[in-house]
Amino acid sequence: MSGGELIRLSAVEMAAALAAGEVSSFELTQAHLDRINAVDSQVRAFLRTFPDQALDQARAADQARAAGQPLGPLAGVPIAVKDLVVVKDQITTCGSRMLENWRPGFDATVVTKVRQAHMPILGKTNLDEFAMGSSTEFSAFGPTHNPWDLDRIPGGSGGGSAAAVAAYEAPLAIGSDTGGSIRGPSALTGTVGAKPTYGGVSRYGAVALASSLDQIGPVGRGVLDAAMLHQIIGGHDPLDQTSLNEPVPPVVEYAKRGLAGDLGNLRVGVVRQLSGEGYQQGVMDRFTEALDALRGLGVSIEEIDCPSFDYAFAAYYLIMPAEASSNLAKFDAMRLGLRVEPSQGPVTVESVMSATRAAGFGPEVKRRVILGTYALSTGHYEEHYGSAQKVRTLIQRDYAKAWDKVDVLLGPTTPTTAYKLGEKMDDLLAMYLSDIATLPSNLAGVPGISLPGGLAEDGLPVGIQVTAPVSADALMYQVAGALQATLETKWGGPFLDQAPELEAS
Repeated sequence: MSGGELIRLSAVEMAAALAAGEVSSFELTQAHLDRINAVDSQVRAFLRTFPDQALDQARAADQARAAGQPLGPLAGVPIAVKDLVVVKDQITTCGSRMLENWRPGFDATVVTKVRQAHMPILGKTNLDEFAMGSSTEFSAFGPTHNPWDLDRIPGGSGGGSAAAVAAYEAPLAIGSDTGGSIRGPSALTGTVGAKPTYGGVSRYGAVALASSLDQIGPVGRGVLDAAMLHQIIGGHDPLDQTSLNEPVPPVVEYAKRGLAGDLGNLRVGVVRQLSGEGYQQGVMDRFTEALDALRGLGVSIEEIDCPSFDYAFAAYYLIMPAEASSNLAKFDAMRLGLRVEPSQGPVTVESVMSATRAAGFGPEVKRRVILGTYALSTGHYEEHYGSAQKVRTLIQRDYAKAWDKVDVLLGPTTPTTAYKLGEKMDDLLAMYLSDIATLPSNLAGVPGISLPGGLAEDGLPVGIQVTAPVSADALMYQVAGALQATLETKWGGPFLDQAPELEAS
């Protein structure tokens, strides 16, 4: 099998080929490194790669297999990591000049688990600076491009991870999702991305944006690929105080059930507030077709009213910046990151801190830090941050009422397909609204997954989102698997087979 054929296999197929001795991890990893060298100058999914280390890890996986050592289900399959998840001794920038030379001295828990699973790490992927953005245009190192149309955004903040998977540069990637930063890019690039239940995957070693919202999760080309990675990186971690002390849900088993068409007497809800004005017609058409596909499997569909969802956007854009301003306070030139001395005036702690933060942070980070600091300030805390937290409670109650009526919720992942690079830089509110359908689940801590729903009238991918109750991640994967299997029958194969071919540069 040639390198070009190898990289187009799913992660599950790659694992099967490795187990059967049809290919080595070294060959598979080299094929992906070759692909990165061929096309990433156009896509710019990676900020840096680790070719020597990745090939060493691949050799180790091959040697372990040859020695008959017990191996995990994805042993030898390479992976990419979003550049806010730390990898020991490798530069972690968070897409910011503030950290452009920082080499952490430890691995994130998810990286430790990936290493233990014998998965070679290809490199670190691009993101909006400190994960603040919906387009990956706010990276200090330049934007990532959508492999479906290089003039368009891949979504954000984790556009690099999703674009790497869509461009066949990596079969799997690790992302983080604060308000849709895994699911949004997956929707716009035709990949599968999941946000596990809050606390279901350790955040230790992930540079925090908003600690009560952030969640690490998997990106892959299919539902089963994502489930298998989720199974590896999930589980309790004593190093993370927000980690759930419970076993990983049986996500792989349930994904397989869904792919086999087993849904039982499932009840699906459609949130009234997540459709209508602002949603592209092609997006709604594909969503309607997804509902029809589930009806064909015997699923009942019910409209659900979640009135507090109308206030989710406003609540999110008070809670997230407030937590971000607190988390980013440590980048002060004294303890961590860049250090810049003022060009004029006395050199004091205050002047160095001011000069450093002015030089190290980009415009989007500064906007959100200022907003968050204001929301937390004396005289405004209860009016803004306190009120937003009350809305958060109402959103959680709306979800609880929904689960009394239905098992999962289904909706479009994003209101539109990918827009052109630079198109919304003068209308940031419109850019932020790209996350309108994903951020309620972060506020409530419930799991969500995005999978391809087809192509809109503009020929670009549409994402369908499945959300489920807290810790019901397995059910979420089951529904997503059933929907993927039904739609792939219609498409005649995996969704990414429809993507335009990138020419090697």
